[in-house]
Amino acid sequence: MHEQLTVLLPGLRRFAYSLTGAMAEADDLLQGTVERLLRRAPPEGVGLDRWAFRVCRNLWIDECRARKVRQDAAGHPELSEGQVVDGERATTSQIELGQVDAALAKLPEGQREIITLVAVQGMSYQDVSETLEIPKGTVMSRLARARAALSESLNRDEPARTQP
Repeated sequence: MHEQLTVLLPGLRRFAYSLTGAMAEADDLLQGTVERLLRRAPPEGVGLDRWAFRVCRNLWIDECRARKVRQDAAGHPELSEGQVVDGERATTSQIELGQVDAALAKLPEGQREIITLVAVQGMSYQDVSETLEIPKGTVMSRLARARAALSESLNRDEPARTQP
């Protein structure tokens, strides 16, 4: 197969060039074709030459489709939701997360545990009660105190807003 492939390479390269119109792209397409040919044998009853040209053509079609998708995404960023980063929003979120972390760190351990289990882990009051082996009423009162302390801390640390 290696000998047959060596004989086919000049013709495959010309074919790749006819598809791409640029030598650098043709060489990339040829390399992809050869890699694919070395990984997979031709189907039963199909000659290596026919198979090689078909693989090359299919790789080129795949590349053209991928380019179209990339161009559409670049031309219409709203179509690729979540891929465009809003720097201001990301920075604001990072600052807010830091403030919440700092406020959580100020809470007593019992309150911090409960608010983390309820608000972050999504556990029910009953599950927290069973997990920490404390009464459900204690969970509820600690959670209320933790929420109040967080709210106070976050509102106190919030920079003063100026009215226009």
